[in-house]
Formats: sequence, structure tokens, C-alpha cells
Amino acid sequence: MALIADPDEDLVRRVGQGDSAAIQAMVARKLPRMLALAQRMLGDAVEAEDVAQEALLRAWKQAPRWQPGKAKFDTWLHRVGLNLCYDRLRRRREIATDMPPERPDEGAAPDRGLLAADVGRRVDAALARLPERQREAIVLCHYQELTNIEAAALMEVSVEALESLLSRGRRALRLALADMRPDAEGV
Repeated sequence: MALIADPDEDLVRRVGQGDSAAIQAMVARKLPRMLALAQRMLGDAVEAEDVAQEALLRAWKQAPRWQPGKAKFDTWLHRVGLNLCYDRLRRRREIATDMPPERPDEGAAPDRGLLAADVGRRVDAALARLPERQREAIVLCHYQELTNIEAAALMEVSVEALESLLSRGRRALRLALADMRPDAEGV
């Protein structure tokens, strides 16, 4: 088996040695991506923070035992984050709620913020209605910016299967959000 080049190898080694600067660098480098992943998968900022923190805590604990060359650290960290998200999604199915939690308007200006928040809510809702595997593929490739090869490896599917998931997910999103297209008037 060929060794995989990992841009995080030195950082993980230093984290494993207890280097506080490396720990801070890892958090600064990985936390935004873990938050984004969890937010897109869960649709809840508080749960996303919990998942991101837990994923980074596991990375910190795993760092002394990390064996470079078997997989990229970032790929492993994304798998940990996804597994934590799926654990929470399974628990949610067991506890039904009447109303989704309110989300604060994070827009810069009231006029633009309301429109952007509405668009964001519509996209998030459409994304949440996708089957889990399609949502996972869309989140990994479009929001986490992983290559198709990296996402397929992470999902343990072929690149062709990933591309099929992406195609079906994009098509479902296009249909769900068709009325938002500028040329949709009169359609």
C-alpha cells in the first residue's frame, strides 16, 4: 500500500507531543470546517458546536497514536465529524419536536439579511430533506470542498457512486428550489 502524503502530519505529531501552539493551530485550522460540516448536516448551531468540539477533542486524544501514511488526518477527522452527526440524527428520530428551534438573523443589513436568511433557511430545509447519503455527498463536496476522490473514500463508495449521489442530490435541490431561480417567473 502506498503511503499517503498528509499536509497535517507535522501538526498532528506536534499535537501528540503536547505542543500547545500546535493544539491552538489545529483548532484554528480545523474548527471552522468541522463547524460548517456539522451545521450543514444537523441544521442546528448549538449541536454543531458540540460535534465540532467533540471531533477536535478526539483528534487531540488520537494524535499521540496517529500513524501517518495510512490516511490523511483531515479525512479521518471528517469521518469522526460525520459519525458524530449521524449519532445525533439517530437520536433526533427518537425524539420528535413540534417546532424547529428559531435561528437568529445573522445578516449584515436588515433588508439584505432578511432575504439572505430566508434563502439560507430554504436551502438548509431542502438540504435536510435529501436522503442522508445524498446530503453527505453534497456537504462534503460543495461545502467542505473535498475532491470527489476524497469524498468517495470518506463515504466508502466508488467515485462513480459518489457522482451519482451528487447528481441525484443536485437534481432534488434544483426541483425543491426551482421557484427561487430568477427565470422561474411564469413557469
